[in-house]
Amino acid sequence: MLTKKGKYGLKALVDLARLGPGETAFINDIASRNNIPKKFLDTILLELRNAGVLRSKKGPGGGYSLSRPASDIRIGHVIRTLDGPLAPIRCASRTAYEACDDCADPERCHVRRSMTEVRDAIAAILDNMTLEQFVAGGGPGIEIEEQEDYRASNIG
Repeated sequence: MLTKKGKYGLKALVDLARLGPGETAFINDIASRNNIPKKFLDTILLELRNAGVLRSKKGPGGGYSLSRPASDIRIGHVIRTLDGPLAPIRCASRTAYEACDDCADPERCHVRRSMTEVRDAIAAILDNMTLEQFVAGGGPGIEIEEQEDYRASNIG
């Protein structure tokens, strides 16, 4: 499930993506426009800056802006940066795998296999969705067949 941190981060990125070329926004303005607690937003924007999604500038004409075009920012990367792995359970994660204490054979575990498919479906959508598409209100247009092709090529 998307946390408040992830949700607020996405709302802030939408706000910044709507700026004109060369424009920046102050954190107070982003927070008030999106009803986000400023202190929490400070932390979120710093994480996104450290991940290379945003840039910041101090002083007059300063503030935050996207570090690259919205068409080059993937929603999957943003969510992983703020919330961690996309997998619903640790044993289904590619990046933060942890075996379950109660599982004798992870390779044959029905729960793990099903949750791995869920993770792959989520990743297929979010890793192909750009911030530009997200702002426009549309996804990447992935069809079920493409999701199955993605799973088949990434499970192994």
